[in-house]
Amino acid sequence: MVSLTSDMSPLHPDRNLALELVRATEAAAIRAVPFIGRGAKEAADGAAVDAMRAFFSTVNFDGTIVIGEGEKDNAPMLYNGERVGNGKGPRCDVAVDPIDGTSLTAAGRQNALSVIAVSDHGSMLDASGVFYMDKLVTGPAGVGVVDIRLPIGENIRLLAKALGKPVDEIVVSVLNRPRHEQLIADIREAGAGTRLMSDGDVAGGINAARHNARTDMCVGIGGSPEGIVTACAIKALGGHIQGVLAPRDDDEKEKGRDAGLKVDGEVYEADGLVTGKNTIFVATGVTDGQLVQGVRRDGDFIYTESVVLRGASGTLRRISSEHLTSKWL
Repeated sequence: MVSLTSDMSPLHPDRNLALELVRATEAAAIRAVPFIGRGAKEAADGAAVDAMRAFFSTVNFDGTIVIGEGEKDNAPMLYNGERVGNGKGPRCDVAVDPIDGTSLTAAGRQNALSVIAVSDHGSMLDASGVFYMDKLVTGPAGVGVVDIRLPIGENIRLLAKALGKPVDEIVVSVLNRPRHEQLIADIREAGAGTRLMSDGDVAGGINAARHNARTDMCVGIGGSPEGIVTACAIKALGGHIQGVLAPRDDDEKEKGRDAGLKVDGEVYEADGLVTGKNTIFVATGVTDGQLVQGVRRDGDFIYTESVVLRGASGTLRRISSEHLTSKWL
C-alpha cells in the first residue's frame, strides 16, 4: 500500500498529489463564476460540486470523503463516505468544500474559496454527527500559550505578550452572528479589535495563523467540518488550533456521543482533529480575499490564484494560473 507519507517515492510523492488537487479546486472555482453576485447559492454550489468531482476521477489517489456535502441521501455527489480518485495512489481521508462561502458567492462578497484537505487514511476526525464547533486559532506564537478554556480577554493578553505587541494592536476574527454578541463585547472590552466575518471561517482561521497576516486570532462557533479542514492547513503553518464540539440540542449531543465524539465540553487539540503532520490543504479563490484573489475573467482568459499547504514540509505555495475561457465558460 502506498502511503501519503511517501514523499521521496518516484511513483506517488505527495507534493504531486497536492498539485493535482489544485486542478480540482480551480475547476470548482471557475464553474462558480457565472453565479457570483446572482443570489443563487445552490446553483453555484452545484456547479462547483460537478466540476470538482469530474477532476477527482483523474487524480492518482484512493480517497474516502470524511467531510463532504452531507449524507448520501441528501448529497448525490461528494457525499460522506464516497470513494474518489482513480484508486491507484495513496489511501487518504478527504474533506471537500467546493465553495466555502456559498452565501458570499451569491452576494458577490469577499473570501469565498474552493477547498480540499487531505490526510493519511484514518487520521481525520469524522465530526459529522455534531454540526457546530467552537474554535480557537492563532499562529505559531500561540502554541503552548493560549487555551480555549481560558477567558478570551486572558488569551488576548497572553498572545499579545508572546507576539511582543500591545493589546490594542491585536485583531481577532469572529463570525458575525447573534450567538457571538457577548464574545465580541468581551474582545473589545479586553482592548483588542475585531474583524467580523459574514461567512468563510476557514479563510479566517488560516489568515489568523499566517505570518504577517492582518489578524492575530480567530475564535467562535462555526461549522465542525470547517474546523477539521482548517486544522489541516494550520498544521502546515505551525500554528495553534483547538476545538470544542457545540451540540445544538440534547438529540444532537446524543447522536455525537453514539458516534464516539466528545460532546461534553472536552477540548480537541490539533492531533485530535487530524492525526499527524501529513496533511495537504489546497484552496482556490472564488471571490477576492485576504488569502487569495478570486477568479478573474479578461476576454479570452480566466485567471485563478490558489494556495497549497503541506504539513510534511511546512510550506505554503501560491499558484497563479491562466486558462482559456473557451475551455470553461
